[in-house]
Amino acid sequence: MRIRACARKHGDGLAVPCFDAQAHPRILGFVEVPAMTLPLVTADEHTRLLAHGAALAAGQHLDPLPVVRLFTPDAHVTWLLVSLDPADDDTAYGLIDLGIGMPSLGTVKLSDLAGIVGPHKLPVRRDRYFQALRPLSEYVRLAQENGAITD
Repeated sequence: MRIRACARKHGDGLAVPCFDAQAHPRILGFVEVPAMTLPLVTADEHTRLLAHGAALAAGQHLDPLPVVRLFTPDAHVTWLLVSLDPADDDTAYGLIDLGIGMPSLGTVKLSDLAGIVGPHKLPVRRDRYFQALRPLSEYVRLAQENGAITD
């Protein structure tokens, strides 16, 4: 990334100290900025996921709105999560679309998702702008009809 915004402050035009970056080892004039990773779920989402998980563990029949949408920006994989298992605080349940035309309900460990990267080395990300429009059952029905999660 070439940055000229701090040219007055830094004679060579590189804003290395401004962004805690280091000069790129092979490309003159470019810098490497440390990766900024966002949490897969926020504290509020975590609380809601656990509440749904506790209700399901207690035997309540729920058809909740998905709480969080996770995706890989470079591999067309999407997870719409509705609950977290209160026993381990890591196993999430929801609609999983692996990008092969067969979305299905299942579980996934958040700790596993945190370590996944796509073919271009991009990590799993949380859709910060996701707002569920319908209950999980409706997302499942539409995903099975279309072969993919459409929202």
